[in-house]
This record gives sequence, C-alpha cells and structure tokens, in this order.
Amino acid sequence: METTFDMFIETEVPEDELIVSRTDFSGKITYVNETFAEISGYRPEELIGKPHNVIRHPDMPKSAFADMWATLKRGEVWEGYVKNLRKDKGYYWVYARMSTVIKDGKPVEYKSVREPASREKKIEMQNLYDKMRAEEEGQIRIVLYVDNDKLDAAAALEKA
Repeated sequence: METTFDMFIETEVPEDELIVSRTDFSGKITYVNETFAEISGYRPEELIGKPHNVIRHPDMPKSAFADMWATLKRGEVWEGYVKNLRKDKGYYWVYARMSTVIKDGKPVEYKSVREPASREKKIEMQNLYDKMRAEEEGQIRIVLYVDNDKLDAAAALEKA
C-alpha cells in the first residue's frame, strides 16, 4: 500500500504575479485570473460559481474569516495572511487585500488581490493560526509517524 501526503507540498506564489478573484456577496466566485487558477490547481471553469471557501485550508482558524466578513460588510478593506488549499491538497500562502467593488455608486461584489508572503511571515502566521485554532476550536495540527505493519493492518481492517 503506497500512501502520499500532498498536504505537505507547498506551491510558491511567484514574486511577479498577482492572484485576483471576485465573488458575489454570498462568497461564490464570479471571476478568477489565470494566476489564481494555476496556483490553486484548478481550471477557471472549475472555480466559477463555486464558494470561495473551496480553497480554505483546514489550518485557517474560523475567526480569521469571521473577521474578514465583518470587515467587508462594514465596507472596509480587509488585509491579512491566508493559507489556501490547492485542488491536489497541497497549499500556498498569500497576503490578501479584499474590498468591495462599487459600480455606479452601489456595491456589486467583492474583489481580492493576493501576493506572495515571505518565508518568515508564513512561519509566524502558521504558529499564530495553530495557537488560535487550539484556543478557539479545541483542535491542533499533528503529524503522526506509524510503523508500516500497523498502517497495513489498519488498512486491512478498513477493507473488512
């Protein structure tokens, strides 16, 4: 039995690229640029109409998104570091700026422009988000090493 752990594979956001997306007020994606699609591992047509949280990484604390939505609903710009989940279950970090798009004086949707995060900031934010999830949600992230024979035995039990 071969097991892979793509969740540990990070995709680096290129320094000279911006990731852009727009959503309706319920969070459904209405537009993505090619960079967004490429970095997330999806084709644009796989993302349009889907909830933006399709790329929400489980390491992200719920309170970060609660703060983001509250800020946007007040008509303010939200900025912060986000760890996103790729289609292949890998991940990528970004610094995001989200705001309301205004047309003819009326709010019509949200837009997000994201750029790379430094290695130091990724480490800082991972530690902070781990602490927040432990305190707020009672969950911690662990890596577990298991002997191959025990893994094979567990897989055999699962099939039975």
